[in-house]
Amino acid sequence: MKNMTLLREPKQRKLLISAGFSWLFDAMEVGMISFIVTALAVEWQLGAQQVGLLMAINSIGMAAGAAIAGLMADRYGRRAILMWTLIIFSVASGLSALAAGYAMLCVLRFIAGFGLGGELPVASTLVSESVPAAERGRAVVLLESFWAGGWIVAALISYFVIPHYGWRLAFLIGALPVFYALYLRRAIQDSPSYIAQQGKRISIKERVASIWSMKHRRATITLWILWFTVVFSYYGMFLWLPSVMVLKGFDLVKSFQYVLIMSIAQLPGYFAAAYFIEKFGRKFVLVTFLVLTAGSALWFGNAETEGGLIAAGVCLSFFNLGAWGAMYAYTPELYPTAVRGTGVGFAASFGRVGGIIGPYLVGMLVAGKFEITSIFLIFFITILIGAFAVLIMGKETKGTDPDREDA
Repeated sequence: MKNMTLLREPKQRKLLISAGFSWLFDAMEVGMISFIVTALAVEWQLGAQQVGLLMAINSIGMAAGAAIAGLMADRYGRRAILMWTLIIFSVASGLSALAAGYAMLCVLRFIAGFGLGGELPVASTLVSESVPAAERGRAVVLLESFWAGGWIVAALISYFVIPHYGWRLAFLIGALPVFYALYLRRAIQDSPSYIAQQGKRISIKERVASIWSMKHRRATITLWILWFTVVFSYYGMFLWLPSVMVLKGFDLVKSFQYVLIMSIAQLPGYFAAAYFIEKFGRKFVLVTFLVLTAGSALWFGNAETEGGLIAAGVCLSFFNLGAWGAMYAYTPELYPTAVRGTGVGFAASFGRVGGIIGPYLVGMLVAGKFEITSIFLIFFITILIGAFAVLIMGKETKGTDPDREDA
């Protein structure tokens, strides 16, 4: 990439890679649960609504975690909260391996979700604040690209471990990132902009009021619509991918193979978004990738042949995850440092409400014998609403400094 100084500067490269691996572990955990529930449904004889509820509870935890971690990151620093969220979801994952029944697993998935949901907005805020404005968008999209790595690892673990050794071992593997938190304590520092304003901290009430003030209200509404539509569609579609493949007539192992292929397609989606985001701006990437995601969802829902399903799934992964990367890059740029963690965390938290509704709605519709075509039509419409909100209400943030604008 032209003018790609980001990966040549040792300190920034170390931050991106260190935060990136915490992102990868988050994605691995989220990805594994989609494969684990497919196996659990067989072993524990769970109905579609029970599977949907388990996924929804994970997202309820993520919603709570995103809001609280965002608030805490503005108070105690990005680095400290990043480490604690990593520890919380790793420990809860390890304990999930010991779950004796459905109710116990639901409680542990809520706790794991709390850590998972808190880690993502804090990591993106830290990276966004720590790199120059000219590289900021690209840096956060590249951070997001580690998500694809996590899904690929999850798919590999699920393909090689779950069929032979069971889902409990997969959860135990999900506990290993707890050791990575010890490395993060030494490897990364808080961002210069956060350190600079430490003496000017404002209360939680003032921070919440600020993101809804006249200055930030339009940005907050735009982001909440964007996050809700993207997270609703992503978790509704991707957490159900292995199960949808089974419903379309493929066996469990074959469905894991296809989802692995689709997961690999996420990586070029991120890299394309990372390239275009500094070339054409945030709004262009978000609107374009979301419209193409909507088209891919419609195609996937209507695909019947093996080749058609894989091709549609590859396009769905490519464009949807590229849009995710752009969304994470865009969100921190709309708020000044003093309220950035709060603004990002609350937007992500509201988005997670979509992540609660999406998988549960799919479970209800599948249980009600609705066609997969009709279900994916809902996602098509929802994603277009998100694209339209950014197009009409969104502000371009490429090269801007929210702290200077807020002064």
